[in-house]
Amino acid sequence: MLAYYLHNLDPIIFRIYDKVGPRWYGLAYVLAFVVSYLLFLWLAKRGYADLPPQRVGDFITGCALFGVIIGGRLGYVFFYKLEMLREPLSILRVWEGGMSSHGGMLGLLLFTLYYAHRHKISWTNLGDNLVVTAPIGLFFGRCANFINGELYGRITNVPWAMQFPKELLDHPQEAERAVAASAQINPALTTPEAIAGAVRNQPRVATALRSILSPRHPSQLYEAFFEGIVLFAILWFVRTRTRQPNGVLTGLFFICYAIFRIVIENFREPDAELIGPFTRGQFFSFFLIAIGIAFIAVAKMHPTFPKRQETTSNLHRSSNVQ
Repeated sequence: MLAYYLHNLDPIIFRIYDKVGPRWYGLAYVLAFVVSYLLFLWLAKRGYADLPPQRVGDFITGCALFGVIIGGRLGYVFFYKLEMLREPLSILRVWEGGMSSHGGMLGLLLFTLYYAHRHKISWTNLGDNLVVTAPIGLFFGRCANFINGELYGRITNVPWAMQFPKELLDHPQEAERAVAASAQINPALTTPEAIAGAVRNQPRVATALRSILSPRHPSQLYEAFFEGIVLFAILWFVRTRTRQPNGVLTGLFFICYAIFRIVIENFREPDAELIGPFTRGQFFSFFLIAIGIAFIAVAKMHPTFPKRQETTSNLHRSSNVQ
């Protein structure tokens, strides 16, 4: 028998009181917005973006609030957890986790459309530069999912499999066994939530859970690598090493993200009812592929390019000659 890693990471960075304190999930979003701002600013200063560098901060702030947070949260509610509508205040507790990447993308799509119309800027040019930065946010978000021990993978026996105590929240039979075993160690541990939290500071509880929990794929890390690092590398190369019409990178992002998501969902435990033979993540990703193809087709039929890129290139050449 392999000694699988038992997940025991604390979602709270440090505690001010009991369960009150900054969380890794929140820090992940802060880091995502900061890095997105710096990358978009770099692209704007070099002429890849029609958006002036001095407006990048306002744009990224709007994307963060209206696109990612509101869109991602509402997407999670309507795509995965409709029962949250019975308790509307639960929708506001974003620090507990529960965001939809598909909802976030839809929110960003709508916000960039509004921003582009208001400021008379090419919508597809805004989108092309934004999607280059988006995988960084996906990377930090998936790392936060892993630290939280949520959205874990399917059962497996690969050597790098892990055991996630939050499995008890979704599987009543395992939860009953865990409560019975933990009650003999600490009578106060009467709920799956309490047992999952006790793993971090009660070794005997952790030992008991090793024989109850299933070894699973760390699918959060798979997603962080492919949806984050690999996707960013692809988009960054295309943005900085090739000259593409506005809209091509947006389409490429949708297609590549969807393909990675469809494949990796085969290793991830479904967190909602299936739609036919597909998980909801796979089902919604098929629409992203269609949207991506449409973006690329329109971009190729009616090509436009960043307005400031040629001007910036000429300025750089002039300064080098001088």
